Amino acid sequence: MDIAALSINLSHLRVNQQVDVSVLKMAMDTSEMQSIELIKMLEANTKMMEQMINPHLGGHVDVIA
Repeated sequence: MDIAALSINLSHLRVNQQVDVSVLKMAMDTSEMQSIELIKMLEANTKMMEQMINPHLGGHVDVIA
């Protein structure tokens, strides 16, 4: 194999590796955003469940002046 062909092959490998890393970063970012949204949804559902179980708690505040 000559030097030019070897150089071209190495260049192609480098580009493929960069593409793979970029796709992996996009997948990780998407996964992180989905995780954040899932946590927010679970927190909201937890609050709703607490309200359903104990609806009388937290509805009124006694203020002494």
